Amino acid sequence: MDAFIRKGEVTSLESYPHWVQKMVADTAQDRERLVSHPLFRQMRDAELSPAATRAFLIGVWPTIEQFPQFMAMNLIKARYGRSRGEDMARQYLIKNIRVENRHADHWRAWAEASGVPFDDLLNSPPIPGIHALAHWCWTVCDTEDLAVAVAATNYAVEGATGDWSSVVCSRQTYENLFPEDKRHAAMRWLRLHAHYDDVHPWEALDIVSTLLGNSPDARTVERVTNAVRTSWQYMTLAVDVALAQH
Repeated sequence: MDAFIRKGEVTSLESYPHWVQKMVADTAQDRERLVSHPLFRQMRDAELSPAATRAFLIGVWPTIEQFPQFMAMNLIKARYGRSRGEDMARQYLIKNIRVENRHADHWRAWAEASGVPFDDLLNSPPIPGIHALAHWCWTVCDTEDLAVAVAATNYAVEGATGDWSSVVCSRQTYENLFPEDKRHAAMRWLRLHAHYDDVHPWEALDIVSTLLGNSPDARTVERVTNAVRTSWQYMTLAVDVALAQH
């Protein structure tokens, strides 16, 4: 394998192999279609209906609640000392599983402040279309190798989530919907994800690049590209279905 060792900044696309740069370019429209979705603009402007908000919070909950499990499934594949890429993935996943576990608490607080009881998060039937995102994440982490699964979840899902959260938090309009005494808890999940300088998705891209090297075969590149695109397509489907409740 033509080994990859990053020399530039982790948050600079030019620091990565040409095949990664092409993958990012080839999937850019899918990412933009998701991030520019009307649901996020309506949420930002406090125009999203209670029904659509409820569908979004309940429907996406399985993905939030299970995300540490998705990473644990990938952690099993990362054996210590077998390769530099696996060591990077192991360290990254162990650290971030603990972080993601707390995010379920913050999503619950957001839901409850929005009038969605915790019992509804736990016991509402799956919403077709939205639930497909959690199913996809589970499937890709269960069936694909480490590089493809990390690309689909920690790069694609986390990366686009940071983007759309930044859209919602770009104005204070949505935040001001909540009573002042509940505002901090209600916005905590969004605030934690709405960091323009969040390096987690970039670190995932670094891991994928290190695992696969500078010149993986065309089939491997296709699998990574398709996995990233599929994650964004399922995320878009989820918000399409939620917004239809409007």
